[in-house]
Amino acid sequence: MVNRKIQVGIIGVGQIGIKHLETYLTIPDVQITAVAGRDPVHTEQVAHKYNIPFWTTDYHILLERNDVDAVSICLHNNLHRPVTVAALQAGKHVFCEKPMAGSFRDAAEMLEVSRRTGKMLSIQLMGLFDKETKAAQAVVEEGWLGKLYYAASVGFRRRGRPYVDGYGTSAFVQKKQAAGGALYDVGVYHIANMLYLLGNPKALRISGRAYQETPMDPTRQQSSGYDVEEFGLGLAHLENNITLQITEAWAIHLDQLGGSYLVGSNGGIRLKPFGIYRSLGDLDLNISADLDAFQFRLHNVRNDGFAFDGPQQHWIAALQEKVKLIPTAEIALNTMLISEGIYLSDRLGREVTAQEVIEASVSSAVNI
Repeated sequence: MVNRKIQVGIIGVGQIGIKHLETYLTIPDVQITAVAGRDPVHTEQVAHKYNIPFWTTDYHILLERNDVDAVSICLHNNLHRPVTVAALQAGKHVFCEKPMAGSFRDAAEMLEVSRRTGKMLSIQLMGLFDKETKAAQAVVEEGWLGKLYYAASVGFRRRGRPYVDGYGTSAFVQKKQAAGGALYDVGVYHIANMLYLLGNPKALRISGRAYQETPMDPTRQQSSGYDVEEFGLGLAHLENNITLQITEAWAIHLDQLGGSYLVGSNGGIRLKPFGIYRSLGDLDLNISADLDAFQFRLHNVRNDGFAFDGPQQHWIAALQEKVKLIPTAEIALNTMLISEGIYLSDRLGREVTAQEVIEASVSSAVNI
């Protein structure tokens, strides 16, 4: 695929699908050849607005086309597995929205089919391409932190639950469509970030709780069918004697929770605001960094800086064999295991093993 246009089809043309579409339009050597959506009027309007030559309400027809090399899947969580599997089996590479699926079992099948078909699968983990994460990865690779042993994945919203707090649709707060709440919506970014920086170690044991305690508008609560968590807590014991602590809030009565951080035997990093912490004998060092200059040199000194500007830019560069694909599917699958482990631990009232999570996981997929 080197040095030729990548022909992309987009499945799902709602708010997220339009974001994918508009991002592809900014990437050289990408052509959007087809879109598929449920609403024929809206889908046709999107195709006309962006000069896309083919549109359909049946994504299977899109997958049959020879002018589609790869697809972006921009659907609700419980639709990810069936559409991804169909696309991979049709010979298409797949870029899928986060979380990877509605359950670990579904996500594991997606990765297995990708490996079996030899088609590339990437999950939208935009946090991996933040300048803070790229800088932290550079520090880790230099060995500045020593042996990594602890990380905290932290996400905070004062009151930012979809729909009931005034934005987004009710689909985000229903298990039948989203499968989970704060952990699946935004926690996936923060957990995946820390797993990436840690080298994606396997989860061994997980404990956690999930809460829905903050009052909401009663009319919106009733009309939304709200049945997911607004606040998730977890502790994951990972291989190599690493511990990952998880705190993710859609809504909580506090001004802040701090941010995600990573600690090793010789130093630590906080992502936002970015800082490096080390000691020189009796002298403790709090080190700031010029992240803008770092970004500039990645683009103007390195030959592949453009390929790490965002998840879609990276995905296209990998398809063109310009860079090796970051294993976002493997990281996203591990994130699914930990998140589902928190739900299972909350339900059982005890710590659970990774194997228990795998055995207890059931498909939440909805076929369309």
